[in-house]
Amino acid sequence: MRTVACIVQEGFAPFEFGVACEAFGLDRTDSGIPNFDFRIVTPDPGAVPSKMGFSINVDDDLSFAYEADLVVVSPTPHQYWGNADERVLDVIRHADARGAWLLSVCSGSFVLANAGVLDGRRATTHWMYAETMARMYPEVEVDPDVLYVQDGRIITSAGTAAGLDACLHLLRQELGAEAANIIARRMVVPPQRDGGQAQFILKPLPETTGLSLAPVADWVLENLHLDLSVEQLANRVHMSPRTFARRFKADYGTTPAAWIARQRIIQAQRLLEQTEWGLDRIADECGFGSAAVLRQNFSRVLGTTPTAYRARFACPPATPEVAASAAA
Repeated sequence: MRTVACIVQEGFAPFEFGVACEAFGLDRTDSGIPNFDFRIVTPDPGAVPSKMGFSINVDDDLSFAYEADLVVVSPTPHQYWGNADERVLDVIRHADARGAWLLSVCSGSFVLANAGVLDGRRATTHWMYAETMARMYPEVEVDPDVLYVQDGRIITSAGTAAGLDACLHLLRQELGAEAANIIARRMVVPPQRDGGQAQFILKPLPETTGLSLAPVADWVLENLHLDLSVEQLANRVHMSPRTFARRFKADYGTTPAAWIARQRIIQAQRLLEQTEWGLDRIADECGFGSAAVLRQNFSRVLGTTPTAYRARFACPPATPEVAASAAA
């Protein structure tokens, strides 16, 4: 992925538009991250008004988007959800047909649905609009509970900050885990959030308690090679397993087992990128127990094998000390 086109139209949302600019438009070559040819495009070049009362000047029409490796669709006002500009819809259909990446932020998924490229696919949008999307586009399997969905080479994301999660997810696939982590650190955001937007629907304000689970989560990251159970973790914070599991899900948006499994995959990605260790040793280090279990979990989560991942993303060989430092 080398070229990125971000489509903006009248009434665009500044924050979500800025997400695409931040993720794909900044020069990070000083951190070893390759540059993208990033361009902002619109059907009619000139002043494009945002929904916040100011405009930006866009010089490029949609021509570049017809060849871009990634087309990003920023949110659009609800009055255009069922009747988007045909020129934009044509770009989207063309991108889908030629196998380019498509990524929508928040209500930008309505434009993808309008183009027909989400028919028969799973997708998401902001939880406030999920029912509307399901009603308008019954051929789309709308999931209101997740931060983002990837179906093939189409990624749809929930509201606002979830767009960052979706962008980092794509960058992780294209550049590798460590590069995505570097970008996340530059943004001062988590490289990967677990859980989904359901945690925000039912409980907009998390319950406050005097006891943070961050120390036990940090301990887990340092001890992924161990056989970690809810009972063992609960004992570390003097809770019953049931109370610990409930608190953990409230704080992290997912179960302890699912969170640990994801952290093990992330650690395996780093070790595949930064060391020449064999799969048995990596499996041991990450708590998978065997290379066979590592392969099974890696393929299920990432859709590729550890060997293929290493061939694509391997960095110059690093010592175990360097790898351990990077993992921290």
